[in-house]
Amino acid sequence: MSKAKKSSIALKNARPDGAQLIKDARLERFANRTRVRRYTVEFSCPEFTCVCPASGFPDFATLNIKYVPKDWCVELKSLKLYINQYRDRGIFHEDVVNVILDDLIKLLDPWEIDVVGDFNVRGNIKTIVRANHVRSTA
Repeated sequence: MSKAKKSSIALKNARPDGAQLIKDARLERFANRTRVRRYTVEFSCPEFTCVCPASGFPDFATLNIKYVPKDWCVELKSLKLYINQYRDRGIFHEDVVNVILDDLIKLLDPWEIDVVGDFNVRGNIKTIVRANHVRSTA
């Protein structure tokens, strides 16, 4: 019977610290490489969470973002981490949608952008908040 050789490979958890990545997240952008036409980019975030500032209870929503890029596109990993920053943040539904819209306008200056927060039923009330922006042609 032969002895098993010891492996020099050590198992280790080299996974990044997700909580720290989320905490440090900043929205990033990259140049729109298709400026010959206008097109639409849509994102759906079905696991969005934040905290109700009045009750402290979690709120759950599907967040939909739809925009027509001008010069810039949002980088997806940065958007994911940015969206996850809301999970422990006390913020009203209306503010969620408008703050995200404002941050994306500042980052991208798109031709058009819509942000919709479709919040789960809470206390027998369903809330859907829509906000949009259309860039002036100037």
